[in-house]
Amino acid sequence: MPGSRRFHLLLGALLWLAPSSLLAQTPPPPPPKSDAPKPSQELKWEQPTTPMKVVGPIYFVGTEGLSVWLITTPQGHILMNTGLASSGPMIADSIRQLGFRPEDIKFIVFCHAHSDHVGALAQLKKLSRARVVAMRQEVELLQSGGTADFLFGKDPEFRFEPVKVDVIARDGDRLPLGDVVLTARLTAGHTRGTTTWTTRVMDGGKSYTVVFADGTGVNSEARLAGKPSYPDIQGDYERTFQAKRARAPQEGPAAWVDPEGYKRFVAEQKQEFERKLKADRAIPVSKP
Repeated sequence: MPGSRRFHLLLGALLWLAPSSLLAQTPPPPPPKSDAPKPSQELKWEQPTTPMKVVGPIYFVGTEGLSVWLITTPQGHILMNTGLASSGPMIADSIRQLGFRPEDIKFIVFCHAHSDHVGALAQLKKLSRARVVAMRQEVELLQSGGTADFLFGKDPEFRFEPVKVDVIARDGDRLPLGDVVLTARLTAGHTRGTTTWTTRVMDGGKSYTVVFADGTGVNSEARLAGKPSYPDIQGDYERTFQAKRARAPQEGPAAWVDPEGYKRFVAEQKQEFERKLKADRAIPVSKP
């Protein structure tokens, strides 16, 4: 579902909350002509929309084109992703519309450090004084403001305000707050530290496993073979796909409302990865 912020509700045991726009994991659109709308406008990344409850303590507080999630507890809240820098005031307003205070956010987490996921992180950290949590492999990228990105580091369009990391996570680490525990899963490839977050919540007497999936999109500019964009990028992607398939039985695929849809999504992303890998292997490697 390119360009959509919609999430997939998966029956009983599992909710799959789509990445902060699946398009945010695909190659960025080409630079617009001077008289054309910006890509962020075409994709509605900056367009306000109505915040809503999703399940249990999880709320959608993003824009029309980018997903941002608020996870509430009596002891404070967790914010996941922040959208573009221009989205900061909209996200804070959406949180207030739901009856919560952005000042009560205790932790801010994110799926990967590109400007459409962390652009407003600095301003929301200042507003809330929350602690920022990042996967170990993503710390440098976030604290560099995007300049350390292996693909887009030299492009000013992909810069954002650098943010200091307060808590460094590793694959499998748990982040507890109140009655909620988030688990960080390294699903690298899109960036070195791309993270899929999982948790369990209660709603209406039912227990749900919730997966904030990320990490399968391959940018067209990325090189997987020959002269790879970074060492073992191919291995990172392969481990990401293996991990997503391996965890599915443990997380209850038989109970999904759209199990075939989720499997199809992962399979299609893997096919695109394999197509790109084959193409990159065919490119002659020039000697220095």
